[in-house]
Amino acid sequence: MAYEKRNEELHVLMVAFSAQGHINPLLRLGKSLLSKGLHVSLATTETVYNRVFKPSTSTGDTAVPTSATIKAIQVFFFSDGFLTDLDRKNSDMDKYMQTIEKFGPINLSNLIKDHFLSGRRKLACIINNPFVPWVADVAAEHGVPCACLWIQPCALYAIYYRFYNKLNQFPTLTEPDLSVQLPGLPLLQTHDLPSFVLPSNPLGSIPKLLTDFFQNMKKLKWVLANSFYELEKEVIDSMAELCPIRTVGPLVPPSLLGEDQNQDVGIEMWKPQESCMEWLSHQSPGSVIYISFGSLVVLSAKQMESIAKALKNSKCPFLWVIKRPEKAATERTGEPPLGFLEETKDQGLVVPWCPQTKVLANPAVACFLSHCGWNSMLEAITAGTPMIAYPQWSDQPTNAKLIAHVFGMGIRLNQDTDGHVPTEEVERAIQEILSGPSSAEIKKNAAALKCASREVVAHGGSSDHNIQLFVDEVLGNRGCSRQFGLV
Repeated sequence: MAYEKRNEELHVLMVAFSAQGHINPLLRLGKSLLSKGLHVSLATTETVYNRVFKPSTSTGDTAVPTSATIKAIQVFFFSDGFLTDLDRKNSDMDKYMQTIEKFGPINLSNLIKDHFLSGRRKLACIINNPFVPWVADVAAEHGVPCACLWIQPCALYAIYYRFYNKLNQFPTLTEPDLSVQLPGLPLLQTHDLPSFVLPSNPLGSIPKLLTDFFQNMKKLKWVLANSFYELEKEVIDSMAELCPIRTVGPLVPPSLLGEDQNQDVGIEMWKPQESCMEWLSHQSPGSVIYISFGSLVVLSAKQMESIAKALKNSKCPFLWVIKRPEKAATERTGEPPLGFLEETKDQGLVVPWCPQTKVLANPAVACFLSHCGWNSMLEAITAGTPMIAYPQWSDQPTNAKLIAHVFGMGIRLNQDTDGHVPTEEVERAIQEILSGPSSAEIKKNAAALKCASREVVAHGGSSDHNIQLFVDEVLGNRGCSRQFGLV
């Protein structure tokens, strides 16, 4: 749609803290908004400059510039409240969230005053995500409408909304094994629920953050989701009258959608080891087991050993991403068993990081053994790669339930009460997904979802339509409150 030129530039400001899995979906949404007539910027913490934009030839200057640019999107940097990177690394998640909640609003507000409240720029909308809910207060302070990009499945949105607004019964200390039946979802047992709604959850900051978000939805004019309607139709429909959510995904690298990878705006906070692609080129089609647990999960020595033994016993070629933990609980935490690398040097390859989207799209890859982070899941869905689910915490148990019992594109491992999976169970899953009775159906479902993911982002597809609708409403500010029922 063409719009009349105006004297003012209508801008959308997206805000995220320094997590790759939070920043990249926003950047990819921003690219779509750019293509539809809006100016787009991103604000994030100074850590991202040091990890992504700082020149490798830096002479030691610690000053962080105001902004940098990536594919026509200006990226602004603000302080998260920590004076040094060492202070930041030494803080746990609760301390980090408390600090950014205290200093983030002040620093973001100053950024907006400096760059968007004078001249031709007009801030038409701010987009946050649920892990920086205080951004909605900053938007209200400046009289700017606020949208949220939900970066987990719509199923999690529905679960959290009902939990934090006390609309359904969930497990408690007195009833820890209570099953939960919600509209649009299969029956959820305790081990299917996100860890933050369980009485055993050890973190205080995340439940507080989610409580603030879901009990204050009236601060938002739009809720967008990094998912697509055809993937989660039932649960999206179940929220239509309660608190609607509009899908604009999958927000994944364009190569997974049959488009030019050079057009991607995503960032890499860890350098991938490209040599693994050469190794994959020498493997037979549909033979390789790919294993990665993302950037945050650190497996115990016991968990690492069970996976290692299963891979060795399977005799299948494997590509295993093992990112060395910054803080190891014990000497072997997050590391393969002693002798494993030498014993399997002719069978598999272990790398500290890899270009995951290229790996998932490679015809040699048979399946993806994953922790079930949503970004990784969406990449597997759009690549049409079957999955073996080994969830750890947060939304991952529910995502694993979706993989096996809603999307039908994988197998969930049976875990002990402490979350451990024995070697025999990993072996069983590998055998089942490669050639077991359900293998053909899993591969068929994965292929169908791959096709659907491309259709929804094409012109006139459900996600493309929703992005255009959002742009029309931002530009014209027409009927947002009435249509979304959020304010």
